[in-house]
Amino acid sequence: MTKTIIFLTACTALTTTASQGQQPTFETTQVAEGVFQYRYQGHNSFFVVSDGGVIAFDPISTEAASHYADEIKRVAPGKPLLAVVYSHSHADHTTGAVVLQQAFGVTVPIIAQENARAEIERLADSDQPPPTVTFTNGLTLHLGGRPITLTYLGRNHSDNSLVAVVPDARVAFAVDFVSMDRVGYRDLASFHFPDLFQSLMELRNLDFETIVFGHGPNGTVASVDRQIQYYNDLRTAVEAAVRNGMSEDETANQVTLAEYAGWGGYGDWFKMNVRGMYRWTVGR
Repeated sequence: MTKTIIFLTACTALTTTASQGQQPTFETTQVAEGVFQYRYQGHNSFFVVSDGGVIAFDPISTEAASHYADEIKRVAPGKPLLAVVYSHSHADHTTGAVVLQQAFGVTVPIIAQENARAEIERLADSDQPPPTVTFTNGLTLHLGGRPITLTYLGRNHSDNSLVAVVPDARVAFAVDFVSMDRVGYRDLASFHFPDLFQSLMELRNLDFETIVFGHGPNGTVASVDRQIQYYNDLRTAVEAAVRNGMSEDETANQVTLAEYAGWGGYGDWFKMNVRGMYRWTVGR
């Protein structure tokens, strides 16, 4: 069942904190009307503005959240903060909600998929407060009449990752289990297989044109298609190596998938991806 929350309440932007020629520490970019991406170093966040106020996703860290609050106020002056949404439970994306709330002088709902609560409570970090509102499969937020859908697609990078879609802008926000032409993180230790394959297919079928990822540049439906193809190719190559009796070391040395050599993280993480896929293949 999909729940609904209605919030009732009375430009492209860039902030630079680095020298000329260097990437700024943080920046805010308008993705669509009233839909913004906030980047702090290598992490992306996402916020939506309407006449009623602002819903902010992923405060990232306490330092990032301080700049995040300033950016929201600059882009949407006078707009109240109505809610904070966690994309998933991992601390590198969801620390700092308290800083956001203090900056706006309010206590607002913190929303997450229900599986996130136990993990965050276990960590017991005062800078990462547990969600106060959770859902199982889906939740629709109404921001001054503007809907934002939150959908749980099953286990992937975590067991509690949600995907946000702003239907009137056809913009989505998805974190860590998918990205723009980038291999998976290290040895895929936090990834859930085979669930990831199904989760990516379900993401592909959501209604969006532009997708903001938790890291790196934004993409499109075609970016998701390429990510699906990457994991399918990785799985096929590793399974073939296992059938041929190769060890993990042999597989890591011989599987290359050269067509993805230009992808982000390939040099550092691809062989680790192979090892992670190998361990899942032989252990399943």
